[in-house]
Amino acid sequence: MANNATLAEIAPFFIVKNLAASIDFYNKKLGFETDLLIPEDDPFFAIVSRDNVRILLKHIAEDIHPVPNHTRHEWARWDAFIWVSHPDTLFAEFQSRGLEFHEPLADTDDGLRAFELKDYDGYVLCFGKPL
Repeated sequence: MANNATLAEIAPFFIVKNLAASIDFYNKKLGFETDLLIPEDDPFFAIVSRDNVRILLKHIAEDIHPVPNHTRHEWARWDAFIWVSHPDTLFAEFQSRGLEFHEPLADTDDGLRAFELKDYDGYVLCFGKPL
């Protein structure tokens, strides 16, 4: 019998303009925690997580800027899709934290119950699940 490799997770890797501000957004606005800072005393790289979702953040240099998909083409709306067991509950949580939404909670033409928001660097995160 052959061994089959099973893929377990994926983590988007975002170039950011200000690592501290990006970490602050994910932690304070989205309820993530910082798992790793490299180096710890003056970091340029971080991993933030919430539940089974991890996002890698890296500040490279002042002249290297974030390039969210939607800035390259209007049809590339999302930089990450995050499956959520209860989109309505998460939407209410984020609403209570004063977040602005790129797209409000709705049943979409794509067959999802979902909402979208932009992070500190303009990356569009879609949170949802299939209808």
